[in-house]
Amino acid sequence: MKGDSPMRIGLLQCDDVAPELREAHGNYPEMFAALFRRVDPTLEFQVWRCLDGEIPDDIEAVDAWMTTGSKYGVNDGLPWVDALCAFVRELWEAGKPLVGICFGHQLMAKALGGEVVKSDRGWGVGMSFNRIQTRAEWMEPWQPGLDLLVSHQDQIEALPPEATVVGGSDFCPHYLMQIGEHFLGVQGHPEFTKEYSRDLMALRRELVGDERVREGQSSLSTEVDDTLMARWILNFLQRAIKMHA
Repeated sequence: MKGDSPMRIGLLQCDDVAPELREAHGNYPEMFAALFRRVDPTLEFQVWRCLDGEIPDDIEAVDAWMTTGSKYGVNDGLPWVDALCAFVRELWEAGKPLVGICFGHQLMAKALGGEVVKSDRGWGVGMSFNRIQTRAEWMEPWQPGLDLLVSHQDQIEALPPEATVVGGSDFCPHYLMQIGEHFLGVQGHPEFTKEYSRDLMALRRELVGDERVREGQSSLSTEVDDTLMARWILNFLQRAIKMHA
């Protein structure tokens, strides 16, 4: 990224949208592009299908990296997850910017020595309501809360070294974390739409449970901070890219 040239983002795709939801909502790369281009229409995305074992071989192929969510768990013992953990460590050592979303947030923690567990609090679905605990300079425009859509059962139990929690809730204490100056992880899904969240909850009703789905569906009447989070993420990445240059 030189001068005014567009930011190039490498998207590490860790799952596909369920086939029965894809026609209405698109796949994850389309969701990410739609969200972040609302903030910066010039962004360029390049996708690696990590779930198919396609792990990048050049950390400098793009300016910054992002990971998608996934129905798979970081503790499932899948070879591509282990390979992606190794890639995350490579990015960390090189000072290369990375943003982890949901599964990616957990992957980042696990790769750098943290611990991820299946939470005894159960599923988080629908809207999550979080308090910002540390005001960082990339949080512009500022607000003290961050409300995003979620769909997760696993949570970070123990932070990796150098990680700081910058936002969370009683349900998910390690919701938003910064590691050093170039890694940022969020448990929520800023790329989700309310419509997708509603359809995903309906699809996973047996897995999640009726009561939690009812709570999640009713939470969708509140406003989501998706564009704000996208702006914060791009602010963070621009700052980290300058530091890496």
